[in-house]
Amino acid sequence: MTSIWGNSLSGIAQGPLQQDLQTQVLIIGAGMAGILLADSLRQRGVPVVLVDAGLPASGQTCRTTAKITAQHGALYSTLEETLGAQQAAQYAAANRQAVERYAQLVRQRGISCGLVRCPAFLYSVADAGAMQREAAAQQRAGLGARFTTGTELPFPVAGAVEVKGQARFHPLQFLTALAQPLTIYSHSRVLRVEGCCAQLENGRTITARQIVFACHYPFVNAPGFYFARMHQERSYVLALQGAMQPRGMYLGVDPENGWSLRTAGEFLLFGGAGHRTGENRAGGCYDALLQKARELWPGCTPAARWSAQDCMTLDGMPYIGIFAPSQPNWYVATGFGKWGMTGSMVAAMVLAPLLCGEAPPFGGLFSPSRFTPAASAGAFAHDAAHAVRDLSRQWFGAARAAADALPLGHGGVVEVEGEKVGAYRAPGGEFYFVSTRCPHLGCQLEWNPDEKSWDCPCHGSRFDFRGQLLDGPAQRSILLDGPVTPE
Repeated sequence: MTSIWGNSLSGIAQGPLQQDLQTQVLIIGAGMAGILLADSLRQRGVPVVLVDAGLPASGQTCRTTAKITAQHGALYSTLEETLGAQQAAQYAAANRQAVERYAQLVRQRGISCGLVRCPAFLYSVADAGAMQREAAAQQRAGLGARFTTGTELPFPVAGAVEVKGQARFHPLQFLTALAQPLTIYSHSRVLRVEGCCAQLENGRTITARQIVFACHYPFVNAPGFYFARMHQERSYVLALQGAMQPRGMYLGVDPENGWSLRTAGEFLLFGGAGHRTGENRAGGCYDALLQKARELWPGCTPAARWSAQDCMTLDGMPYIGIFAPSQPNWYVATGFGKWGMTGSMVAAMVLAPLLCGEAPPFGGLFSPSRFTPAASAGAFAHDAAHAVRDLSRQWFGAARAAADALPLGHGGVVEVEGEKVGAYRAPGGEFYFVSTRCPHLGCQLEWNPDEKSWDCPCHGSRFDFRGQLLDGPAQRSILLDGPVTPE
């Protein structure tokens, strides 16, 4: 499933790293966050190398809807309640600066990426009070928000929150311009990091004074223990032709009507139907989006469809800073939630000065070592319960069916010769068998029929139906055997 942005920056990278090397800064992950940080460091004269497990920007960056906005859902009323008005305002200031920084880079460097300044709207079809409270919180935070009931949407809303001066763009065109002068190695997966040395899958090593994990989800479990402080969620997008072309960008907060909309050239990007990774056994997410789209815009047609995966932190704010106190030369940028564009820019704004020995802006707001019990306790307990349940399924849960009972084109946890395995039965009848145990920390994988993938409900690792790794934090495949045609 390919997005309209294109696959990757295939013409930018130097190919796989073929020799050991040394550098001052190594950035693991050449997506939006990694490239923005590398660009900022290059402007400061800092030697920097980026490596990516695949092609640059081929991960979550090419799956974004590319909304550049400081309006992050209904977050500000929550931040005020759990962390206080001062920190909510500081968070807003960081993301306002991120929006302006994108516009500044595009203008100063003459980057052709279709950047358009536009308003962002948060809406509810059922709860005007919630929108009024969020509008007030965003106003106090300095976003200049206003409550309204008038939108471009083809259905009435109970209330909406508008913030002007946000933006949308083509993320791959933007990154192509930034990446040109950078040193980037593709298909160079890092397997281990020990001290100042990173070992790649092909046996090569990179020695660096400072190492930045900008690979979406840190694959190192300790120190840091990010697996205990984040989970991942999936969401789905259709690129529609023959639908509306709104000037603004929209996001709904209602569970049943939480649609995302933005114009992208001739297309309307229509998203939603999200769920926690690993909790989509019934499928039908794309079908639900298309059904709603045709209800709203009869005659519209989908030109592309894709899904994205987002890291969700305990308190709703990213982890940006020193990886862990015991590794002061490691750094991390992760947990951007649904807001990877501004989150990536904030990461570059925070980490570039920090790597150069300066005090980072915004104090310790984004510090991975922060402790926010009021905001985090409930989420921590919820994520822990998921981990216990899914580990229990792997060790004590039974297979759900026999392999021969799987319909063509379907997958599931089955029993083969007395063993519990994952199976996908291709349309031609051949079977693909995989382990149901996630190689990250052992949780039971679940079949995602919309993506034909095996997804981990604990920490979000994903694998295709053959068992090949799609998304971390896992680092190896789950393939048990090749295709087998049943007799």
